[in-house]
Amino acid sequence: MKRFALDHRLGFLCVAPFAALVLSIVVPVRGEVTKESQTRLLNDIKYLADDELEGRGIGTDGLNKAALFIKQEFAKARLDVSSVDKDAFYKFQLTTGSELGKSNTLTFTGPGDKKIALKYGDDYHTCSFGGSTKFAKGIVFCGYGITSTKPAYDDFAGVDVNDKIVIIMRRVPQQADPKGAFGGVHGQLSRHAGLRPKVSNAFGKGAAAVLFVNDPHTIRTNEKNADQAITKAKDAVVTAAEAFDKADAKDEKKVGELRGKLSQQLQQLKSARKRAADANFDELMTFGYGGNGDNRKLSILHITREACNRLLKETVKKTLTDLEKEIDGDLKPRSIELAGWKAEGETAVTRTETELKNVIGVLEGEGPLADETIVIGAHYDHVGMGGQGSLLPGSKAVHNGADDNASGTVSLIELARRLGAREKKLPRRIVFIAFTAEERGLIGSARYVKNPTFPLDKTVAMFNMDMVGRLREDKLIIFGTGTAKRFKGQIDEAGKKGGFKVTQKPSGFGPSDHSSFYAKKIPVLHFFTGTHGDYHRPSDDWQKINVVGVNRITDMIEELVVTTAETKERPEYVEVKRPAAVRRSGNRPYFGSIPEFGSDQPGYAISGAAAGSPAAKGGLKGGDHIIQLGKDKIGNLSDFDLTLRKHKAGDTIDIVVMRKGKKVPLKVTLGKPR
Repeated sequence: MKRFALDHRLGFLCVAPFAALVLSIVVPVRGEVTKESQTRLLNDIKYLADDELEGRGIGTDGLNKAALFIKQEFAKARLDVSSVDKDAFYKFQLTTGSELGKSNTLTFTGPGDKKIALKYGDDYHTCSFGGSTKFAKGIVFCGYGITSTKPAYDDFAGVDVNDKIVIIMRRVPQQADPKGAFGGVHGQLSRHAGLRPKVSNAFGKGAAAVLFVNDPHTIRTNEKNADQAITKAKDAVVTAAEAFDKADAKDEKKVGELRGKLSQQLQQLKSARKRAADANFDELMTFGYGGNGDNRKLSILHITREACNRLLKETVKKTLTDLEKEIDGDLKPRSIELAGWKAEGETAVTRTETELKNVIGVLEGEGPLADETIVIGAHYDHVGMGGQGSLLPGSKAVHNGADDNASGTVSLIELARRLGAREKKLPRRIVFIAFTAEERGLIGSARYVKNPTFPLDKTVAMFNMDMVGRLREDKLIIFGTGTAKRFKGQIDEAGKKGGFKVTQKPSGFGPSDHSSFYAKKIPVLHFFTGTHGDYHRPSDDWQKINVVGVNRITDMIEELVVTTAETKERPEYVEVKRPAAVRRSGNRPYFGSIPEFGSDQPGYAISGAAAGSPAAKGGLKGGDHIIQLGKDKIGNLSDFDLTLRKHKAGDTIDIVVMRKGKKVPLKVTLGKPR
């Protein structure tokens, strides 16, 4: 439905006889309104992207300040901010850290009551990405803990690790060879070297605990680097001494300079020797390294090479270096059960939780459609001071996230102001939601659709803005244009009217909060101006935002929202068969499940299965938790992703899901990679 282009707040009445008069009035007034809107958008984005807000990272005071600011602006815009227990804050808990508990023990016990008692801090550490359990189980040495098809190599083949303690070396075989079988792209380490894939492999095979140990190659490399640093410092001393010896004694200034240089090089040599003497080349992972764990009940510890070698010498009469050399020689695993020996112990890891909050403001509708809801959303969190979410490794600078996603948040607030200023209520309820924890995996929106404030069966559409701050050459990307029958035509018309070059993406799935709603069979539209070199870096700041572009996009969304609210027929949902990728990548067979992020139950939780996908054909449903894929146990999405890569298109695999508290066996035939 076309609408006359006057701003609704001006209250003009346009009829044909007075068209010329109206047009003469509209131009300057509309310009003033546009300028005011741009000024508000710029001021809002400056605040949300200010260093004071600490990058709006999870657990920061800055994120709470942003939430309060959004609530206050919603209230100023005449929105109801009391729909959630008489407040605007939709609160939930999220695990954001780990703390080491008091009871952490480890002992190796062998035949004839032999014991190798280990001391915490000296011989082993508990890892923060493990769980809290007690164990007294047999031990299996599992090499590097790798399962690979290319190259063909499996440390778990031929050994039974179910309900056993597995010892796993870090990194990969043949590291000394630049052309080794597990060399990564551009000289980087192979993905098989990561701690998480190794844990997933062990968990999938039923291991009760994982004991990591540093690989000998890395220790040799660290020792070599220390020796080279000493040699380099010695050479510098010799060079400085020779220059000092050749100096003209009469040139006191030059002699003084060279004496100082020699003294400086001697000090650097002493420092290099001290670093080498003090260095612990077999350093244990400190608690916190590797991040936090999840719901898997799996103890993970890191033992010293000396502790491991004592055990290996007692059982297989070899050391880690011996086994490493053998594996490197023929690329064949040397996994073996350490007969007669058990690992006894306990780990205590406490998950720390943080209270987070979506911010909700409501404009009630009026008339027979007033109980139906349109959701307008944008996430307001970002990655804080960098860390795991940053694309600038090692950076501890504030990541202000002006485009991602202060831009979408200010558009959300501006839409609230505009729609809240209307004299007449819209026919349908408009619910504005600023989501949190999107950067952790769409968690805020996932929690909302799991326990909605307003019924999902009465939610007719969801509009989402994520990174709308970098409009270039009028290019606008809109996801979800195939999720309702009328969306494509509406976007064509609105795009032309707004002067945009629109790229339409039919799928309702993608890496932002609209995915959570589309998984619940709600039509969605997601607005996006594209990625850029500042993405998830400190350089994503307010000076680079195209405020005029944000305003134009907000104009377009406003028109689409009002049209949706005023059209009697709700948008007719369409299930789009080919989904966009949701934060996963790699050449693996197609499964078609849709993750439900933030679940606190064991297994890989899904919110649904893509239309026509292998998962859908196999009978998987939203709410299922996949706990087994083939012969492997599944504890989370990472386990599922890794295990899926072990299979190929065309394989029919057995799957077990937990559905409403019961185990349900299913079969899925995998499709070709997408």
